[in-house]
Amino acid sequence: MAERIPCKTEGCSATILPSTVAKTGGICMPCFQERERKKRRAYIKRHRIEVNLYEELTNRIDILKVMHAPRKHDPLIQYIPYPLSKEQIYTSLSKEEADCMLKYAMKLLALHNESEAEEILLSLVCYRDGYVLDTLPMLIQHGLFYNPILFKDAQQDIQNHILERVMWDDDNRNHLLLALGWIGNAGVIEQFREWQMRPPKWVEQLHVTPETYALYGGWELTADGKRRNLNSQLCYAIRKADHQNGNLNEKQDAHFLKTSDSTCPWCKRKLTKLMDVATSHPSLQYLDLKMDNLQVMTCDLCGSYSMIYMELGNNGVPVWSRYNEQPNYFPNIDDVNSESDLSPHLVLSHEPQSPYFAAVWTMSQLNSQIGGYPSWVQEPEYPVCPFCERKMRFIGQIDYAEFEEYAEGIFYMFLCSTDSITATVYQQS
Repeated sequence: MAERIPCKTEGCSATILPSTVAKTGGICMPCFQERERKKRRAYIKRHRIEVNLYEELTNRIDILKVMHAPRKHDPLIQYIPYPLSKEQIYTSLSKEEADCMLKYAMKLLALHNESEAEEILLSLVCYRDGYVLDTLPMLIQHGLFYNPILFKDAQQDIQNHILERVMWDDDNRNHLLLALGWIGNAGVIEQFREWQMRPPKWVEQLHVTPETYALYGGWELTADGKRRNLNSQLCYAIRKADHQNGNLNEKQDAHFLKTSDSTCPWCKRKLTKLMDVATSHPSLQYLDLKMDNLQVMTCDLCGSYSMIYMELGNNGVPVWSRYNEQPNYFPNIDDVNSESDLSPHLVLSHEPQSPYFAAVWTMSQLNSQIGGYPSWVQEPEYPVCPFCERKMRFIGQIDYAEFEEYAEGIFYMFLCSTDSITATVYQQS
């Protein structure tokens, strides 16, 4: 057996075979690979160039086309980002400019550039609540049902096609039912009710009942076969005060992520006020609450592992609910900061935004809002009120990244105004 030779790298205790010495010059393979990586990084640093694809562009349509266009990764090229986000540009488009983007998406579909086309359509629908009806026949022709929110305003013929297709298209049935959930009109409500009373054979292939798909569209089928909305169409963004959006309201009628004086009975840390907003604000007026402010409180630690209910007293002050159930698992409390450092200054936007702005979780990093549609990271999870046993209404959400710079996940906030109780649910990827 060949004698092993010590690696020449200072501080390395590895030994290598003579054949390895011949290949690497006397160092072990891990050291050799690390040396090659350093050489590669140094080469990239010396030769990398900055490229500004927007340098001579002033037309917003041209700018968006560049933003949507795929880029081949090249470590020697560092692309300079545009100073405005995609969301900001879409919300500032005129109707004529939005129509131009819609026509461009249809052109891309015709050329089978489906990924880029669907991204544009989602941007129009989510950021602008725009209509993309002209593209729906093309989406069906191409078998593109993976973004069911695009069908939310579908015409009668498109709806009828989906209702017919769901009966035989095993491969797309899940997304077809999601599309029906987003459509949610009288015809869909009637069909969901019929499937509930007389389940078709293909229901056995599903993990949930057909009417459960209504939750994705922000509503539920009641026991008497009617639609009950679970969210508000009126939506206001929650943003950091230094965000580039000029529509922020500095009035002190809304506060977010403040530390409460109350203590979590499970982990003994201070509870967090996710929101404390005047009930006179347009986003909450429809609830007709008999209190000056609506406070939604949770434990930012325990609430990541369990649904948290808080009962609202006559003065609207949240009190830990007797219906909270402590989960079986908690992280080691000793490894967690004793108190949250809640320092971001968040404000409520002055003007409403599209209720669908954050409805597709993967579309935007600006997910915090009051009203609108939830950005479900996983499956829809509307809590049931422990008093009336009805699903609670979604009233807003806070992106956990507002807590910590590199955190992820979303806290969803719910309310049963009849029984004056709130609930929070947390989801992450």
